[in-house]
Amino acid sequence: MLQTILRDGRGRTGLALLVVLALAALLAPLIARHDPVAVDLGNALARPGAAHWLGTDLLGRDVWARLVHGARVSLGVGVGAQSIALALGGVAGLVAGYYGRWLDDVVMRLADVTLAFPTLLLLIAMVAALQPSLGVVTLTIGIVGWAGVARLVRGQVLVVRTLDHVQAARALGAGDVRILARHVLPAVASPLVIAGTLGIAAAIMAESSLSFLGLGVQPPNPSWGGMIADARDLAQLRRAPWTSLAPGFAIGASVLAFNLLGDALRDANDPRHAARRLARTVDHPLPA
Repeated sequence: MLQTILRDGRGRTGLALLVVLALAALLAPLIARHDPVAVDLGNALARPGAAHWLGTDLLGRDVWARLVHGARVSLGVGVGAQSIALALGGVAGLVAGYYGRWLDDVVMRLADVTLAFPTLLLLIAMVAALQPSLGVVTLTIGIVGWAGVARLVRGQVLVVRTLDHVQAARALGAGDVRILARHVLPAVASPLVIAGTLGIAAAIMAESSLSFLGLGVQPPNPSWGGMIADARDLAQLRRAPWTSLAPGFAIGASVLAFNLLGDALRDANDPRHAARRLARTVDHPLPA
């Protein structure tokens, strides 16, 4: 799979962007050069230069330092929230698809109710009811995202549970837990990985939106959405566009990286795509 992704231009681009963002987040204390929350009003809205690579904001805080420290927040929330969504949705989908009957009805109706609400409005309502913090935002985004994962897993399990090897394991007396863990879950692992990769991009966008609205990471802690919110004044945008362009570019690059990687993973797990790729390799193209 890794070789297939590296042969795909989208996969290489997404993986390269992801590596750069991950290194920036991990090495933030070493490469920031300035304290991300240090205020220097005498150096407000300084232009990018040797002292401040991406300039400073309205309070004189270094934009580069806030950008790389904000990467920790966005990537951490994206990975953490999607892990929660995969865990909750994966278990719910496995149970609903394998056992069916009333369990399937209950889980799917709960998923329908969750999906009936606009995601951002539901996130705003849940976060506003609690004390906004990094943990609350991560947990909330993860809880809201379970429904889509559950529907995906349930659809895969409905197909897998009828396969011969699953029926044979049941006939040999294997318990439900063993069948789910050894035969069903591995069969739905690939769609889960693809959904998780694409879901991280959505979680990053959700966290940035909440931070922009003041319901995410609270000041003075840096976050990409909060940086854009601080620079939304039109006069500041005209005088110092870098205060908004830098976090906007970072959000776009991170979302693009995960989407490209998710598309490459999806093609790598598509049998039809793999067959056509093999045919091109042996110089015997398949008919359209």
